[in-house]
Amino acid sequence: MKFGHSICVLNVGGTRYAFTREVIKDFPLRRVSRLHACATEKEVLELCDDYDQDRNEFFFDRHAQAFLFIMLYVRSGKLRFVPGICELSFYTEMLYWGLESAHLDFCCQKRLDDRMSEIGLDTDCLSESDFRLSSGEDSQTGDETAEPKTVLSGRAKWLERMRQAIEDPNSSLPAQILATVSVIFVITSMVMLCLSTLPDWDTAKRNTVEEHRVVETVCISWFTAECLLRFLVARNKWEFLRRPLNIIDVVAISPYYITMVLAGAGLPGGGLGVAGVALRVLRMMRVFWLMKLARHFLGLQTLGLTLRRCYREMVMLLVFVAVAMAIYSALAQLLEHGLDLGVRNPDYASIPAAAWWVIISMTTVGYGDVYPVTVGGRVLGGVCVVSGIVLLALPITFIYHSFVQCYHELQMRSARHARSISAAELLR
Repeated sequence: MKFGHSICVLNVGGTRYAFTREVIKDFPLRRVSRLHACATEKEVLELCDDYDQDRNEFFFDRHAQAFLFIMLYVRSGKLRFVPGICELSFYTEMLYWGLESAHLDFCCQKRLDDRMSEIGLDTDCLSESDFRLSSGEDSQTGDETAEPKTVLSGRAKWLERMRQAIEDPNSSLPAQILATVSVIFVITSMVMLCLSTLPDWDTAKRNTVEEHRVVETVCISWFTAECLLRFLVARNKWEFLRRPLNIIDVVAISPYYITMVLAGAGLPGGGLGVAGVALRVLRMMRVFWLMKLARHFLGLQTLGLTLRRCYREMVMLLVFVAVAMAIYSALAQLLEHGLDLGVRNPDYASIPAAAWWVIISMTTVGYGDVYPVTVGGRVLGGVCVVSGIVLLALPITFIYHSFVQCYHELQMRSARHARSISAAELLR
């Protein structure tokens, strides 16, 4: 539109905002930025409620305070609900100006999801299309919201699809099949690792050496191919190499190839002394492949997120236990062995030996391999058990609430991601 002035005024519910034409053109709110592309006053009135050409002022009969918070989001990048305004009303204002629920901070997203659940609606039931007044605007919006995916080259599209299929098991049917096969190989590898520690395994392996070798080779080949493919399609190669799970993959795969090289050179791994022991230790790192299942199970993701967020509480718990162990183990060694009251319990000959009894007593495990025999030691044992229950319960309360919060957060993320994937498939 040929604006009559270099300054454009937005009048939202009586509150006026002045912007230059350049700012209007690149404004983060889609409804406002579309004003710059309007060629006639009729097109302008399809986006706003009234227009004063003399003052170049656009009138919007919308909630002024809600738009103020939306303007704060434009400036700071943080969008929260307006105190005292219904969440659904504010969400309606967001949709009018071209924002979605994903723009809200997590705490407000949770409030909106809870409110939608109460009335039996979904955020997908409302969209910006509910506030469009013409099919021309719909087509324009469709072009603008197409995102860079439509301009990607064929190779870039292929890499993006491969990346989604590998990293997100719920992105498509091939991704689900790939994830299922990966889980099967992980379980097979874990079963083989467990069976290899059985006493009769060596005899069975000698009788069916080819079968065991084939199974191990197939599993290692799959994990190698998966690791290489994830590395090739990763956006940031250095970040990929720094991830703990990827490091575990490389460390767990490498012993197989090292053993193959040594066998080819005529040096069996079992006869290399310390090197052979190191190879067996690295081979046992395969057990950490179970952590790969975290990509497919919400419970493991919740556990990892909880541990990351509650590391302070975990450190506090360890400090509580360490202090109690130092005190009770010293007292137990003194009462059971150090005072020489006629009964010297050999199980408490040193403070480190007594610390084992303290830790199994505080955690109420009580294996029974070590126990006090003096009256003073038994009284101390009762105090140790009770104090252990209290000390462990204090930080666990915070960890429990964090676990519940993380679980609900991941559930909402998963549901929101599934809705976005469904919407993308419908658009295709």
